[in-house]
Amino acid sequence: MRQEIINKMNTIFCEVFDDDSLKISDNMTSADIDEWDSLNHITLVVNIEKVFGLKLNLSEVGKLENIGEMIELIFKKINL
Repeated sequence: MRQEIINKMNTIFCEVFDDDSLKISDNMTSADIDEWDSLNHITLVVNIEKVFGLKLNLSEVGKLENIGEMIELIFKKINL
């Protein structure tokens, strides 16, 4: 299940940042992607919500330190 989330997340990241060669990892942060600004961050969250059919609140997202933590948050919300 976690690998499915990673695969979907990687597709979302490739689309949002228009880079098909992008490969996400658990430790990756916004500092690792030059185009990751506040607007792309919002686009990313909206796309994640659409793809996974869930709602993320800003306080949850604001506490995340890397992509691995985002994946864990999605995993928990899907399995509620």
